[in-house]
Amino acid sequence: MAEEKAPAAEITENDKLMAAISYPIPLLAIVILLVEDMKSRPFQKFHAVQSLAANIALWVIIVISACILGLATFFIGFCGGFLPLLLWFITFYWAYLSYQGQYFDIPVVTDFIKNQGWV
Repeated sequence: MAEEKAPAAEITENDKLMAAISYPIPLLAIVILLVEDMKSRPFQKFHAVQSLAANIALWVIIVISACILGLATFFIGFCGGFLPLLLWFITFYWAYLSYQGQYFDIPVVTDFIKNQGWV
């Protein structure tokens, strides 16, 4: 599951911090990909691209499930209102892993971004 890209000595504390923050705050991932100094850091770029793809996938799941659950019944729709918050908490686990200096795979998402040649 873990993937070796760069030696641990090349991953700085700033790399870890930027990668970690990009998961719960995807706007930072866009900044990382726009700033030349950050984009040139392989660890930051990998996690920025993965963060954007994962967050887009999460929001698609949230919208689809909210529509389906909202149409099913009022009660299930009410419970589905907590789904975005629960799914957003997943990003904190990914942030933790990236702050540990790890390259990790998110099922489907990581394969997709690798096949597209984005990382």
